[in-house]
Amino acid sequence: MFQSFDVTTRPEQGPPRLARLREEMAARGLAGFVVPKADVHQGEYVAPRDDRLAWLTGFTGSAGFAVVLAEEAGVFVDGRYRVQVKSQVAGVFTPVDWPEVQLADWVRERLEAGDLGFDPWLHTLKQVRGLRQGLEGSGVTLRAVDNLVDAIWADQPAPPLAPVKTHPDALAGRSSAEKRAALAGDLRKAGAKVAVITLPDSLCWLLNIRGSDIPRNPVAHGFAILCDDGTVDLFMAAQKLDGVDLGGEVRRHAPEEFAAALAGLEGPVLVDPESVPLAVVEALTAEVIEGRDPCILPKACKTVAELAGMRAAHLRDAVAMCEFLAWLDAEAPGNLTEIDVVRKLEALRRESNQLMDISFETICGSGPNGAIVHYRVSEETNRTLAAGEVLLVDSGGQYLDGTTDITRTIAVGPPPQEACEAFTRVLQGMIAMSRARWPRGLAGRDLDALARMPLWMAGQDYGHGTGHGVGAYLSVHEGPARLARTGSEELRAGMVLSNEPGFYREGAYGIRIENLMAARAAAPLPGGTVAEMLEWETLTFVPIDTRLIVPQMLNAPERAWLNTYHAACREKVRGSLGKAAAMWLDAATAAI
Repeated sequence: MFQSFDVTTRPEQGPPRLARLREEMAARGLAGFVVPKADVHQGEYVAPRDDRLAWLTGFTGSAGFAVVLAEEAGVFVDGRYRVQVKSQVAGVFTPVDWPEVQLADWVRERLEAGDLGFDPWLHTLKQVRGLRQGLEGSGVTLRAVDNLVDAIWADQPAPPLAPVKTHPDALAGRSSAEKRAALAGDLRKAGAKVAVITLPDSLCWLLNIRGSDIPRNPVAHGFAILCDDGTVDLFMAAQKLDGVDLGGEVRRHAPEEFAAALAGLEGPVLVDPESVPLAVVEALTAEVIEGRDPCILPKACKTVAELAGMRAAHLRDAVAMCEFLAWLDAEAPGNLTEIDVVRKLEALRRESNQLMDISFETICGSGPNGAIVHYRVSEETNRTLAAGEVLLVDSGGQYLDGTTDITRTIAVGPPPQEACEAFTRVLQGMIAMSRARWPRGLAGRDLDALARMPLWMAGQDYGHGTGHGVGAYLSVHEGPARLARTGSEELRAGMVLSNEPGFYREGAYGIRIENLMAARAAAPLPGGTVAEMLEWETLTFVPIDTRLIVPQMLNAPERAWLNTYHAACREKVRGSLGKAAAMWLDAATAAI
């Protein structure tokens, strides 16, 4: 299996490791040290070697950081992880609600003076600049140092060296040469000679390659310098590129040569302050221009070929999901455990013989475990499904032609009325977002409230964004667009985002419904006065559990959307299902 159920961290490991880190801090004359969930490439996910935050604290979430002082150690997490962090860290660590509490404010309240250490490779220019501003006048000074966690981590894993493969131009929709030529033109317009690229998915998108240096994300670690003539200097371990033809315009170098190459660049040099490590900027001697990573936006706006691949991948994935849901309905609750459910779902995805990997560790939370937003089942937390509960399954697949991400909440026996009412509100928000049409130029923050309004009217909400961008056989979380209060990026045609409102009752249940959608131009409406509008194309076609719906809470347009959606599920998926699953689909998609 791709997924394992091993316990990777234990709270009791934290206190002795924290004590050793404090000894190292004292030896270097530091009052504190910052440990982020980041690596030198600044992607969202890290390899085991770089998972310093988990090694030190026990917290395994995909976002967060720790700040270790002599008397207190804070673990900063956002709304997705506030239940999870409580069970993963020992009492020597203090969970801190972030971003409500900012790092600089937290430090100022606890330190009157001293040096706060940080690894300049693990923090972006924007992060360090903001922290320096926040600490200005406090008596606390930032000091760049070698990584202290690496100094005390005796059995730190080796760097990943997985082989790289070329990604077919037919699936990408554009050759690497075409992409590089277009971006080189953008560099010239911006007055830059070169751009430094550190993000793994940007690098892979630009060169039409894929790797497996990061679990569940088909990316390869490396650095690139894109020149205004369309050529690239690639800094990547040679053994990764054995047998890979990148063409003569891509010059290969060892990763160890990157720092010297930066120092020798003639500017102006374009860097993205949101993703470039501070160490990169400090190594440059040429003029620096700050701007966006040139790959970010074109990567997010999928080509015609990428959208076709995403549609195909989602239909393939829908077959596995429908077979899975039919099996679950027939077998649950029985003696099924969460691990049994995860194993069965991965096995059904594998039956297509096209699954390259799962797109993230499957979230399968029954009853109270469903309230842990990014719950990962292990042998120790594994729970037997019980009648009268709801089961939340959030999963996805990585296929050569696309990446999927889907959540379904399923009734196991007669569900509690409270959960049904919450489920219906979540569904209403998900439908409202699916039906949205909006004027060109709006951002995710302008639409986010659509999904929350039904919950808000009941005094409820959820502590995560409504949707994130998704790559085309790349990272399942992709910028720059998101549906959230903080989503400032303009929504553009070709962007693929998730639509996943939820509701969580700690200690009782979790509810989330998620489809992926692609933004597209909307046809003009009679009498309309807005020249250009966008709408969503739904990519996911898997039934939503109608047993959890309170029908009288739905209005006529909501019922019509749901019935039309379920009819589309039958039309697109039924012919590829086995007999039992086809019969299940007919019942599951009956009109309400």
